[in-house]
Amino acid sequence: MPAQSIAYSTTDKIVVRGKDLVDELIGHVDFTSMICLHLRGEMPTPGQRAVVDSVLVALMEHGLTPSSLTARLIYSSAPEAVQGAVAAGLLGAGGHFLGSTENAGRLLREGAVALDQGTAVEDFATAAVARHLAARLPFPGFGHHIHRPDDPRAPRLLTVARENGVAAVHVEVLEAIGVAMDKAKGRHVTVNATGAVAAVLLDAGFPWNSLRGFSLIARAAGLVGHVLEEAERPVDRAIWDAAEERIPYDGPRTAG
Repeated sequence: MPAQSIAYSTTDKIVVRGKDLVDELIGHVDFTSMICLHLRGEMPTPGQRAVVDSVLVALMEHGLTPSSLTARLIYSSAPEAVQGAVAAGLLGAGGHFLGSTENAGRLLREGAVALDQGTAVEDFATAAVARHLAARLPFPGFGHHIHRPDDPRAPRLLTVARENGVAAVHVEVLEAIGVAMDKAKGRHVTVNATGAVAAVLLDAGFPWNSLRGFSLIARAAGLVGHVLEEAERPVDRAIWDAAEERIPYDGPRTAG
């Protein structure tokens, strides 16, 4: 028989993951703890809460990138539907931007399993880097088009995880891959925020296929901010003008 274990309601009560929403949660727990409870069915440890909170802060804002630009443009077209603008921005959580955390998490989890089976972390890292480079595949969790030589968010997230006793095997795998990557490339390649986020969330006990969800949670809040600013200080016309100027028509023209 189909069933779910997240929540139920009666005429005078709402229960979420076995806890009374009114008597045990509202005014008693913070939003980050509520996210952990909702996703995993248990309250986080103080260390896990600190890590998740830091991740959400790190992922909330990315400036005028595709997701926020999309949200602003959709809002300018349909200002009566804030939810549509935010949803449009969240649809951009793919492999190149917000969704890359999930790809990094899958690889780091593969490494953790290999280590558990007796593979040395250096051997796994070297093989993983060689495999991706040979296939000319993007390496999830590494590189950044702006932050060079290092993404400042990554070491801070790893520090938070260490200070709170959360950093473990997935952080170890990430750092080993960083060493192997630098060696294979003959230069330093930054560990980006998505790589660090994947490592610390996995070490906090979240499965790899949940990681994109944290990007969505954080970015939803960030996109609401962009939509509100678009309502007060619109940039949509400037974006259109820039497109007209920078992307000229080069198709066929009519005679004369």
